[in-house]
Amino acid sequence: MLKTRTWISAAAIGTAALMAGCAAGPNQQLGAGVGALGGAVVGNAIGGNTAATVGGAAIGGLVGNEIGRQRDQQNYNNQYYPDGRRRY
Repeated sequence: MLKTRTWISAAAIGTAALMAGCAAGPNQQLGAGVGALGGAVVGNAIGGNTAATVGGAAIGGLVGNEIGRQRDQQNYNNQYYPDGRRRY
């Protein structure tokens, strides 16, 4: 039972890392990774099984990715550099 949980956790973390690597901007990457990990935790807490954990990671990753994408677009429209300086 413990080995199964270890493998499920490793798969969820690997999925989160994979989703974060596919994102484009810095906020999009961070949002996808944090969203996937948070979604996995919430999915496991609610469902308590593998399907709920993986489903939560997928949904959380997609939501976090979209929120991060919007923040990156907002920064691009305001012409901010990643370190917070404004372009003149």
